[in-house]
Amino acid sequence: MKHVTLYNGVDMPMLGFGVYQVNDLAECERVVTDAIKVGYRLIDTAQSYGNEQAVGNAIRKSGIAREELFITTKIRISNAGYEQTKASIEESLRLLQTDYIDLILIHQPFNDYYGTYRAMVEYYKAGKLKAIGVSNFYPDRFIDLALHAEVVPMVNQVETHVFNQQKEAKRIMERYNTQIESWGPFAEGRNDFFTNPTLKEIGERYGKSVAQVALRYLLQRNVVVIPKTVTKERMIQNFDVFDFELSEADMEQISQLDQAESLFFSHSDPATVEYLTGLKR
Repeated sequence: MKHVTLYNGVDMPMLGFGVYQVNDLAECERVVTDAIKVGYRLIDTAQSYGNEQAVGNAIRKSGIAREELFITTKIRISNAGYEQTKASIEESLRLLQTDYIDLILIHQPFNDYYGTYRAMVEYYKAGKLKAIGVSNFYPDRFIDLALHAEVVPMVNQVETHVFNQQKEAKRIMERYNTQIESWGPFAEGRNDFFTNPTLKEIGERYGKSVAQVALRYLLQRNVVVIPKTVTKERMIQNFDVFDFELSEADMEQISQLDQAESLFFSHSDPATVEYLTGLKR
């Protein structure tokens, strides 16, 4: 497994496992257990997913030393603000059954995220959070927080895949030594992702699947990825991306697939903001 070193010296696996929309707790515990057995050490969850306890159960039962695992969760919008965030971090620690969290992110750039971030900084200084960052922060809000917060975000997790490659956003993050992390590396199959002729043709040359080529492309761009699947066979396939390397010509060919816009929603769209900020427990 390859790692990146965050600017505070924390090592983060470049390939992890996401549990978004794995709502059934028994199933979530099963898939995280399988992922750990396959070799995944980065597990990404969130307060809004409602499955932190299942993740904690799988970690506790795995027999893997806690320091070998890298656990990420995210503060939900409705837990924003200094006091509410502190309470929510304590609840996440309890549900995840751990004394510390490796990385915690502000899930969305809405509500009192400055108060949220101050609480995160406090817990980071106390050693209960090994790293802190944000998610879904577009360059304008990211820069604003990076310039005015006591601790610059170490990670920004944003929609990143071959059709939305975040080239300019990534360059801006690099100026602040912030690591880009991808959610939706397969674009949830949108835009005929898994039958894309470019990815398919490149994959055939290496004996790799479209999914493996897409992950490899992001990894070679120094993007952390957290693909999600509930099938162990696909977990194994997604994990098997470190035994080949795309050529410069391959990288350039895939680079041309970039449409530079979301396939999901825009955080600048008022309707999206109203929807996300209206979500409750």
